[in-house]
Amino acid sequence: MARRIGTILQDMGYLDEDATWRILEEQQQGGGVEQFGKIAIRLDLISEAQLLKALGEQLDMKVVSLADITIPAELCQLINQQMADMFRVIPLSQNKKDKSVTVAMARPEDPQALDSVRSFLGVDVKAVIASESDVKSAIERLYVGQQESIGDVIRQIEADKGLQQYSNRNETTIDLEAIEEMADAAPVRKLVNLVLLTAIRDKASDIHFEPFEDEYKMRLRVDGVLFELIPPPRHLGPAISSRIKVMANLDIAERRIPQDGRIELALGGNQVDIRVSTLPTLFGESVVLRILDKTVVNLDLNKIGMPQDTLDLWRGLILKPNGIILVTGPTSSGKTTTLYATLNELNSIEDKIITTEEPVEYDIDGLVQCPINHDIGVTFGACLRAILRQDPDIILVGETRDLETAEISIQASLTGHTVFTTLHTNDAPSAVTRLRDMGLPTFLITSTLEGVLAQRLVRRICANCKELYMPNDEQLGQLGMTAATAAGLEFYKGKGCDTCKNTGYKGRMGIYELLIMNDELRDMIVKEASLDEYRAACRRSGMRTLRETGMLSVHEGKTTIDEIIRETILDE
Repeated sequence: MARRIGTILQDMGYLDEDATWRILEEQQQGGGVEQFGKIAIRLDLISEAQLLKALGEQLDMKVVSLADITIPAELCQLINQQMADMFRVIPLSQNKKDKSVTVAMARPEDPQALDSVRSFLGVDVKAVIASESDVKSAIERLYVGQQESIGDVIRQIEADKGLQQYSNRNETTIDLEAIEEMADAAPVRKLVNLVLLTAIRDKASDIHFEPFEDEYKMRLRVDGVLFELIPPPRHLGPAISSRIKVMANLDIAERRIPQDGRIELALGGNQVDIRVSTLPTLFGESVVLRILDKTVVNLDLNKIGMPQDTLDLWRGLILKPNGIILVTGPTSSGKTTTLYATLNELNSIEDKIITTEEPVEYDIDGLVQCPINHDIGVTFGACLRAILRQDPDIILVGETRDLETAEISIQASLTGHTVFTTLHTNDAPSAVTRLRDMGLPTFLITSTLEGVLAQRLVRRICANCKELYMPNDEQLGQLGMTAATAAGLEFYKGKGCDTCKNTGYKGRMGIYELLIMNDELRDMIVKEASLDEYRAACRRSGMRTLRETGMLSVHEGKTTIDEIIRETILDE
C-alpha cells in the first residue's frame, strides 16, 4: 500500500505534525473533496516543487521540469492539443522500437487518465511528473496555432498514400490484415480520437458512425438533436469501426453480428463511460457510442427544471412509505436522471435502497445497484425476486416491460416497499391504461399506484443571445392561440452566437406532468373509464399537462415555442 502524502512530506522535513493536523482538519471541513497537497499549498505550508518531489516519492515516478526539455514537433501530432488539454499531459519522447510514448503528467495520482491516453494512442504510455503550471505553459507554447479540426485530419487522410490504395475496393474484399493496418494508421487513430474528444467537449450524448452506399456519415447528438460532422472518405468505414472496436475490446474479425462494448476514460479526475454498439447494415457496420459523463448530469432535484409547485408535490409523493411511483416518457426523455436525482435525495443511512438497471448508468455511493444480464438469466423479474430477500426499503426497477416484472413490483409495494419504475407512455394518464393492457387486475393498480410523472426534455434558450420576439400566426395556431390571445405575453428565442454554435440553444431542461392518485381517479380505474374520460378527470384533480408546463417555461424565457410544439401534443 502506498504511503500517505502527508507522511512523506513529514519524513522529508517539509511539514511538522501540527501543520499536518491543520491540513487534515481543513480537508475534513471541506467534505474531503480537496486534495491534501493542494490544501498544503493553498495554506502556504509547502511549495509546488516540494509537493511534486513528495508525489514522485509516493508514486515512484521521476519529476521533470518541462522548461529544460526540447519536445519534437512530430509528438505534438501524436497527442493533439485537445488531448493534451483534457488529460493535462505533454508528450516527451517515443521509443523507436516498441513505439511506446513517455508523457509528463500534471495529475499523476489519477492512473485512469494514463489508461485513457493509452486507449487513445493504441500504444504503451509511460509517465513522469511535471507541475500543473509547467504543463499549462508547455501546452500554450507547443500548440500555438496548431488547433486541429476534423476537416484538417480528413484532408490528411485524403492525402495519405497508404490509405488511398483501399479507396476503390469493396468492404467485403478487404481482408482482416488490411483492416487492422488501416485501423492502426495514424490519421485514422487521430480522426477517431478527435471526434471522441470533440463530442465530450461539446457535451454530446451520442456519436453516430453510419455507412451508406456512397458516403460515410459522422453525427453528434447534442441537446437531443443530431448535427453532422465533415464526412470522412467512404472507404475508411471499416477502419473507423475497427479502431473503435479495438478501443472497446470487441472482436474486429466479427462483422456479421451486433456487438456491445464499453470504453472507459478519465478526464480531469472524472469518469466518462462510453457504451459502444455495432450493427451490421447493408453497407457495413453502423457504430453508435453513448457517452455517459457524470459531470454533465446534475443529480439534484432542484436543478432538473421542475416548477416549484410540481417539485413540492413530487417531494411529498416520494416520501410515501409504500406504493408504486411511475416515471414515463419516450427514450431519452430524462427519466433516468429524474429517478437518480430522486434517489440521491432519499439516500440516507436509515433506508436501504436497491436498484436493478439495464445497464447501471451512474454509480451512486450508498445505493446497492444490480445490473441486468439476460445472457445468464438475470432478468428484471429474477433480480426483483432476489432484491425482496435483501431487506430493502426503496426499490428502483429500471423498466417495467412485462407482466412478471409488474406483478413482482406490485407484490413489493403491497409488502411495505416504495417501488420506483419507468414505462414508455406518451403522458401520465396513459400509464394506467398500459398497466391494464399488461394484464394487471384493476384492483391491484388502484391499491398500489400512488403517482405518475410524465416528462420530456426540451432545449434551453442560450442565455448569451436570448431576445424577445413575436411568433407568427402559424406557430400561434399550433399552440391553439391567436394574435389577440398572445397579446401581452412574452416569447423568447436565441438569436444564435458562438457560445451556442449558432443554434440559439444551450443545454436542456425537463417539462413535467405529475398525476397524483386520489379516490375519484381510483374509482374511475375500477369502472374502466375510457382514456379521454380519465384524462379529463386527472386535469380536474389539478394535473398540469406537459403542454401547459411547457408554456409556463416559454413565458419564463427558458425555452421556445418550437421546442414545446416538437415535444408535446396539443391538449384537447
